[in-house]
Amino acid sequence: MPIHDQGYRRYAGERRGGDRRWPVIARAGIIERLRERRFLALLLVAWLLFAVRAVQLYVGTTIVRASFFAPSEETFHSFLNQQRLFVFFITIYAGAGLIASDRQANALQLYLSKPITRHDYIAGKLATLAAFLIAVTWVPAMMLLALQVLFSGSLDFVSSHPRLVPAITITSVLQVALASMTMLALSSLSRSRRFAAMLYALVTIFAGAVGGVLQTATGAAGWVLLSPQNTLRVVTDALFGIEPEIPVTIALFAIVALMTVCIAVLERRVRAVDVVA
Repeated sequence: MPIHDQGYRRYAGERRGGDRRWPVIARAGIIERLRERRFLALLLVAWLLFAVRAVQLYVGTTIVRASFFAPSEETFHSFLNQQRLFVFFITIYAGAGLIASDRQANALQLYLSKPITRHDYIAGKLATLAAFLIAVTWVPAMMLLALQVLFSGSLDFVSSHPRLVPAITITSVLQVALASMTMLALSSLSRSRRFAAMLYALVTIFAGAVGGVLQTATGAAGWVLLSPQNTLRVVTDALFGIEPEIPVTIALFAIVALMTVCIAVLERRVRAVDVVA
């Protein structure tokens, strides 16, 4: 029976999944964390402040004599600042091992041997951590604003504070992006999640303490740039109408520069093969 060579034929069917690779990585990471009871307990604790603030909004809105609890822009500004503590713990718990654990298990070769690019891998890991951080920053802050509207029965508060929603959104985005990218870059530098967590704590706590000491000793406000979190606080204050310690453009430039460094580190460290010189 003769065999006819038909040659190569280009696939004419529908191609799927070209832009759906990173959500698969993100979903797997989110599900893995949500299966841990200790992490669920941490998320629950992070929402306790929301419950306290919700009660204060109800009292301040519905009871005339309780004007002390009346909502203002400072209410939401202080709420986001207080959530920074939980952002720190969630970042360490959920982010320290995102890349370090894969490097320890040599899983990067497995990931990148599939039709997955480095950008897909990095985006999926970033989305994993960012999802949890958004859940304790932007989501509760916007829910507090929605509760205020519900308790008051009008949009007067929102209309009289037009910069509130943009300030909450931009502050949350910057906070989440800075924490996620810094933690992911540090996680890519090591095969140990504990070491990555120590590096993040060093950058967050030690740098802030040193910057505060130098600022007090010299009286120069520029030392605030030594700490990424204090630099972010400068931008946050400006968004909520508080006079910043240093020009906000300088603080923004410092944040963008740090994120650029993080991207460069990730581009260099996320590879299928480690080349040892």
